[in-house]
Amino acid sequence: MSSFSSSSSPLTAAEDYDAVVIGAGHNGLTCACYLAKAGFKVAVFEQYHSIGGMTITEEVTLPGFKSDIHAYGYQLANFSPAPGELELDKYGFELLYPDPSISHVFPNGDIISMHRDVNKTVKSLERYSKKDAQTWQKMFNSYLSKKDKIIEFLSTPPDSIFQLHSASRTGNVDVTEGESFDEYRTNLQSLRSWCNEFFESEEAKVFFGAWAAHVSASPDDAGGGNLAYLFSVLVQDAGNNAVKGGMGNLSIALTRSLQSTGGKIFTSTGVSKIIINDKARAVGVRLDNDTIIGVRRLVVSSIDPVTLAFGLIGEEYLEQNTVRNLKRYEWGDAVFTMYLALDNQMEYTAGSEALRSTHLHLSEPSLDYLAKVFYECRSGKLPSEPLFIVSNDSIVDPSRVPKGMHLMKFLISSVPYKIGKHNHIHDYDSSQQYDWDEIKEYYSDMLIDIVSQKYIPNLKGILKKKIVYSPLDLEKRPKTSVLGTLACGAMLPYQLASSRPIPQFASYKISEIPNVYLCGSANHPGPGVSMAPGRNAAQVIFADLGLSFV
Repeated sequence: MSSFSSSSSPLTAAEDYDAVVIGAGHNGLTCACYLAKAGFKVAVFEQYHSIGGMTITEEVTLPGFKSDIHAYGYQLANFSPAPGELELDKYGFELLYPDPSISHVFPNGDIISMHRDVNKTVKSLERYSKKDAQTWQKMFNSYLSKKDKIIEFLSTPPDSIFQLHSASRTGNVDVTEGESFDEYRTNLQSLRSWCNEFFESEEAKVFFGAWAAHVSASPDDAGGGNLAYLFSVLVQDAGNNAVKGGMGNLSIALTRSLQSTGGKIFTSTGVSKIIINDKARAVGVRLDNDTIIGVRRLVVSSIDPVTLAFGLIGEEYLEQNTVRNLKRYEWGDAVFTMYLALDNQMEYTAGSEALRSTHLHLSEPSLDYLAKVFYECRSGKLPSEPLFIVSNDSIVDPSRVPKGMHLMKFLISSVPYKIGKHNHIHDYDSSQQYDWDEIKEYYSDMLIDIVSQKYIPNLKGILKKKIVYSPLDLEKRPKTSVLGTLACGAMLPYQLASSRPIPQFASYKISEIPNVYLCGSANHPGPGVSMAPGRNAAQVIFADLGLSFV
């Protein structure tokens, strides 16, 4: 398997460090690497039995079948300076560059694909609308003219919302009134509004719009249009790449980079408390086994902000507004996953183009169809026909499976964490309320039936082993998946950029305790494999300490 446990030496009670990082997800490891590279004595503590957080790769179906449990596509990280700055290629990190990058398959065998060459994407769109194809070409050209600003936005700590409001009041905002309104409108525009403004065919609307569903944004949620746009242009630009051997190999490379500069990692070793002195500074951490680790300079957390604040710090150390904002933090919709080991190659109704894609979306060509998925989910019902987000793991990377075998992953991005009463699935008793352990296998079988009937006719015949993770399973593997979600906080306009996760924590640090920092997906720019929260947090730490970054 590509996830592995730490080989660091056992702890002793006398040990202390310049910096302690809580959580060995890829962002925690990224931040730790920069600190160790600058000469800090760094220790990373991870509660789970292996490194990686949401980038773990494990043999969950059968021996030799390596599944990415959470993250699969390497998208935002294509624009990160971190792999080069940390020299990850020296530590076994290797990317694969499949083409097409993403395909959307419809029930009748129709398909739209995003190719690495935008001209090929345009031709794929022309099957459904020449106007939409021309619109995408213009939209992508416009993106290229502002690409540097977008990448800088992702790779730089955002100004605090308090600074922005101050600048607005004093008139120190360098935009015209029209530009300011256009930006405001774009940031808040729903997916449906954005799609209807720019595209005419339902196929194109769903093709671009499905990206927003990756972070549980429905067609009618505010901000969904901007999320779909950003995912689409970034993937068109750099591809939807895959980490050879599994996403866990990214975290392994980060670990090796960290260890090369003296950093240590301890798995199966959680932190239960951050020890704070009477001067409101972190001076140590208490581990789950009650060992005390001294901290000379700072603590960095990549775990979720609510657990950090109320579990590891304590409400008594936080201001009233901080506590209030954290208590109303929104997590978003839960997810459901299926990992399939196959004894032969899958056959798509859409043909070989679908088979070559890194990722696929399987759905009806309708925004109303997507809206129904979210309506059912948020009503406490299992979506009767969800959007299927599919990974062609073994087609892209044969090293993940035994010779002649195949592997797939299905992600259902919007399901309820708590299942209410049902009346739309024929075998349900509408008078009963079900829990996930009772219903997950039945639901997965129903989904396999749908996929076999509409998209992959031979799927049931080649299925060797199926493993299903409900939201309850995912939040234990590891605990980073709070309430079975993947984004570490809903991607809502008031939980983004200078407000992510809340304004008081958006600068990657806690004002009440100045030497405690945050570096996880709950901070800007959010979820996905980007290394940006870890790198951005390191930039803030270096600035606070008067050090040059990199």
